[in-house]
Parts: sequence; C-alpha cells; structure tokens
Amino acid sequence: MNIASGIREFARSTPGATALIDGDRRLTFAELDDRSNRVAGLLMDAGFKAADRVAVLLGNQLEYVEVAAGAAKAGVAMVPLNPRGTAAEHASLIERSGASGLVADAAFAANVPGRVEDLPLVLGVGSGDWGHPYEKALAAARPADPRVQVSELDPFCVQYTSGTTGRPKGALLTHRSRVLTMFGCAVDYGLGPGKRTAAVAPMALGAGFCFAYAGPFMGGQTSMLSRWDPERLLDMIERDRLQTIFLVPTHALTLRELMEQSPRRWDLSSLETFYFNAAALPVPLKEWVVETFPHVGVHELYGSTEAGIVTDLRPADALRKAGSVGHPWWMTDVKLLDEDGREVGPGEPGELFGHSPFNMTGYLDDPEATAAAIRPDGYLSSGDVAVRDEAGFITIVDRKKDMIISGAANIYPREIENVLAGCDGVAEVAVVGLPDDRWGEAVGAFVVPRPGRVLDFAALEAAVRERLAGYKAPKVWEQVDELPKNANGKILKRVIRDTYAN
Repeated sequence: MNIASGIREFARSTPGATALIDGDRRLTFAELDDRSNRVAGLLMDAGFKAADRVAVLLGNQLEYVEVAAGAAKAGVAMVPLNPRGTAAEHASLIERSGASGLVADAAFAANVPGRVEDLPLVLGVGSGDWGHPYEKALAAARPADPRVQVSELDPFCVQYTSGTTGRPKGALLTHRSRVLTMFGCAVDYGLGPGKRTAAVAPMALGAGFCFAYAGPFMGGQTSMLSRWDPERLLDMIERDRLQTIFLVPTHALTLRELMEQSPRRWDLSSLETFYFNAAALPVPLKEWVVETFPHVGVHELYGSTEAGIVTDLRPADALRKAGSVGHPWWMTDVKLLDEDGREVGPGEPGELFGHSPFNMTGYLDDPEATAAAIRPDGYLSSGDVAVRDEAGFITIVDRKKDMIISGAANIYPREIENVLAGCDGVAEVAVVGLPDDRWGEAVGAFVVPRPGRVLDFAALEAAVRERLAGYKAPKVWEQVDELPKNANGKILKRVIRDTYAN
C-alpha cells in the first residue's frame, strides 16, 4: 500500500487519459508515471535511501503530484513547506526534519534559506537560475520504476502542523493513512476513474494535498488552481466540467461576495459535491451554499493534520443539523472524555479523542508531545471540546485552549461566534479571551463587516444577550478589515490576542 500505487495502476489501464491539468499544460497517466519514475531515479542517484526525507516548496502545480509519487516510489518521505512561510521558518523545518534535499519553485526563491546549497540535491522548478533546473534533471534521469519496497506503515510525509497554538510539530503520516483516506474520498465524495476535481486549497497542507492527489490516484483528473481566485475557480469549473470540489469557509465567503456582486453567470451544472474542512462553516454561509447550489451535495468535515478526517456531516443533514460536524467517518471511533478520562454522556461536554488508521503514528523526534497526544489505548487527542446528542451527532464546542475563563465561568467562544455570524452585516467574527484585571479574562469580539456595511455594536450585543446568558456578551468590540489566518483558512486567535495585548 503506497501512494504511488494508483499512479502505476492507471498508467497501465488508462495510459492516455488525462491525469492533471495545469493551465495550458496537461499530463496523461503514462506521462505522470514516467516523470515520477524519473523523480525517483533523481533522488536515488543523489544518494537518497528509503526513509530519507526531501523538502518540497511548491504551489498548486502538476510538479507537486509527480514529486510526491516519485518520492514514494523511491521510499523517500516528503517534508511539505508552506509557500507563505519565510526563509527562516523553512530553514528551521528543513533542519528539524533532517531533509537531505529540496525541490522548490523558482517563484519562491526569496523564501528559500541560504544554507540549502549544502544539501545533496536542490532542484529548481520553473524559470530562473535558482537550483539545478528540474526539467533538465528530469530529462537526464533514468525512466525505470525503481520498485523500492515500501511498508504501508512507513511515513509518506512529515506534515508540520499549522502552529495555531504554538511551535509547529512534525506529524508522521503513513502511506496507509493517506491511501485509505483517498479510497474513502472516492466512496463519499465522488472521486474515481473519469471523475474531475481541482486543487484549490494549498497542496502544502495535509488536506489540500490529499484531496488534490486523490484525483489521479483514483483514476480521475485534477485541475490546478495556482492561487485562490473565486472567478478563476468558477471559470475552471465551467471549462473543465469539474464535479467535486474541496473548499474551506473563506473560499465560500469570497465566492458569495463575487456571485452576489457580479452580473456574470457561469455554467456550474457539472458540480456534484462540495466538501468543506479546516474551520467551522458558519450556518448563514452554509445556508447560502445550499440555496445557491441546490443540485450539489454539501459535506462538512472535521479533522486535523494529525488525524485526517474524523467526522462528516452529510448532505441529508446539512441544514437540519447545521452547526454539527456529523458522525464519525468510516473506520473511525470517537470518544468524548472528561478531565479524569471517563466517557461523558449525551449532551455533556468532553474532549474529543479519535481512533482510526488515518491517525499519525507520532511527532517526529518529539516523544513527549507524542505521549501527550496519543493515549495508551491509541486514541488521539483533538484538543477540542465537543458534545454528542442522543442521535450520535457531534458538535464542536470549541478549542480547549480557546475557552475563556471569566470570573468563575467557562465561556466557549464558538457559541458567541455562531450568534454573531447570523447577524446582519457580519462577514466574519472571532471571539477571544483578553486579559482583564477584574475578571481574569474578558470576552472580546473582532468583527469583519460585509462590503459596504457599517456595524452596529449595540445591536450585536443585544443579539448575544437575547440568545445567550448576559455574562457571555463581549465586553470589548473591535471592527477589523480582516482576521489573521493560516494558509488553511484557520483563524489565528493567538495572533489576535497578542496584537491586542501589544
């Protein structure tokens, strides 16, 4: 079980079918198989052995898929680097991961640390004189598949966490975890031979890579969206007749703004499935998605870098149970535990732990963090507090670390955010705990208005007090142009707190 196995299979059974579209460039399965064989040969000729690591600094482009497949064929684990990161951040991750090489797009040369020339292999993709030219190296490489023996429990990558609550940690993700995830995506989200999807979320991130790579891995086609642009995505759906799209809530927000303001209409009749992840999809925004795309099944997933997909709220329940993240995904068991490690009953909050073959095996070179995350029974901590109702639907209450303690009361920001997200004129909102001499922490709301709207904080506070206990109403209100987010669309509440404090 190897993430290169699907590429090999469809190069044999459907060699002339299109696997990847990247602007004007197209690759068939035969071409993808050949080019990934050459990547494997390059790595092995540079001295890479099974279990060695190569860092990858690429955008959403076809080279990402062929490098991933080639590394897997050589038994080499990838270390994805985020193109939005700095040279200093990348230098740290290369050093901490022990990566022996780097494949980077020349467009990100400014974000490449200066010490990489000491690595055994440095390949530069695209135009420019940075690194050894990728295409030239590929043309000279051996085309044979090396057929290195790779265990399904070997890591296919070291995926560094987003660092929303601290220093990024390197999650070890196995071939088995990703292969089974992609098979699950095929079953649930309509991926498979002849099916067409797109790489929209950054492929440097766990979900973005997995859902983009699943297209060709399952015999389908993936179109590359190099950077987020709602109009380009709609054009791509119309042109390539895309059927299944993975998005994050920020994408839906900007799609709504474009489609409400633009007189243009696109032919989106090919669409069959949307699946959302990375952050909670506010209920009003979800209602817009369902109403605007009535022929499209809308899934809302919950998961993490370490655990992959944990739960799925399916289309039949999209609005009926809006706000919930659904039931555990296939092959996944979920427990909600109190502070003493005992399972809680329906309606009682507890920390969510999951057990599945998608879970990481641990954090690279960090046994202490691994032991803190994985219980002796193999259940992995999510760091989130959740409740489960009598029908088994799970609702995330909040990040355990984001809970606000004001006086003697525990306040969960998400329930306040859910109220405010439904208020007139609100585009996005983040609620955080701010230092307060009297209460320890005060509730602070940072609100982004919808275009052309002016926020009425008195009305917003009244809405909170009408729906929730008075002590949960924000004491601090700030109107902001945007909320800080990581590349996966998650709001960085730590940055908001630090910025306000300073």
